[in-house]
Amino acid sequence: MVCWAVPLIATVVGFVARKASRRGGVHGFWLNIMLLGGALFGAIDHLWYGELFIITANWGMDLALGGAITAGITAGWGAIVFKPQISGSLKQLSYCLGIFRK
Repeated sequence: MVCWAVPLIATVVGFVARKASRRGGVHGFWLNIMLLGGALFGAIDHLWYGELFIITANWGMDLALGGAITAGITAGWGAIVFKPQISGSLKQLSYCLGIFRK
C-alpha cells in the first residue's frame, strides 16, 4: 500500500520546482502543504493498520489510487485558488445568455 507515496512525490517535485523558479508564490506553497497533508494522512493511516511499506501484487492500482488522491487534492486547491476567476466568468456568461437580465 504505497498510495501515499504519489502525493509525497508530487510535494517534493513541487518544492523543487518552486525553488528552481525562485518565485515562491503563496498559491504554490499552499498546494505543497495540501499535498503533504494528503501524503501524511495516508502514511499515518497505513502505519496505524500496519501496512505502511506493504507492496501488494496489484501495486499499479495502489499507484493509481495515489494519482486519484493527488488529482483530488489538486482539484480542490484549484477550486479554492481560481474561484474568483471562475465565478466572474460564470457571471459574465449568465449575463451574455440573458439569465440575469431584468
